Amino acid sequence: MCYARWRRLLPSWIDVWPVEWPGRGARMDEALATNPHELASQLASELSANLDVPYAVFGHSLGAIIAFELVHNLLDRGVRAPAVLFASGAEAPAVRDDSKWRLPLNDEALLQELRQLRGTPDEVLSNTEFMKSALPVVRADFMMCGAYAYRMRPRLPCSVHVFGGTDDETSNENLRAWEQETSASFGLDVLPGHHFFIHTRQAELIDLIEAVLAEQSKRSVGLQRSDDDERILHSATH
Repeated sequence: MCYARWRRLLPSWIDVWPVEWPGRGARMDEALATNPHELASQLASELSANLDVPYAVFGHSLGAIIAFELVHNLLDRGVRAPAVLFASGAEAPAVRDDSKWRLPLNDEALLQELRQLRGTPDEVLSNTEFMKSALPVVRADFMMCGAYAYRMRPRLPCSVHVFGGTDDETSNENLRAWEQETSASFGLDVLPGHHFFIHTRQAELIDLIEAVLAEQSKRSVGLQRSDDDERILHSATH
């Protein structure tokens, strides 16, 4: 729902395609994912046929890691690379250590983690009925964090742009470590706020995303013109 709201906030030349994971929303009848690598492979299978246009991928927190693995899966399937991988609120894959979450957390431990992340209002956390349905989803997400295993692969051919929060636990050093995952350009913006700056600084975040995509679009047009000029020159010399 967070990303669905972005549709009216981003310019018309950017389409927003929120990706719903199994076990939630319209996919409530499906089993919750607990293996991040299997989830990334499943999403790549579902999305690959629709990516014949220029696109970018955005993920926040665990979503950034799934987005990273999704892009690798898409490339393995022969899908064109995205213009940009946006990774938000997450340490780089190579420096993550989420081993403490390999085993499922009990309800009280989950509630404590949510309080520390400061993204869920107290009135929601104290709503027993709501949390009864929400906690299994949260538990599965933490288990995915714990099950993630980084694999060394060739650097991504697309740009990587990272967002962080000034008061988040993720250090700037671990945010900058994302640069090691790209052979193209790298960017980092740190916004005021805690782990869920994605909500509290939404307007600034969206403006930055738009600016990065606009720059990538201009660069792509420039490269296309350069290729066309080269083809014309090549033809003229024969």
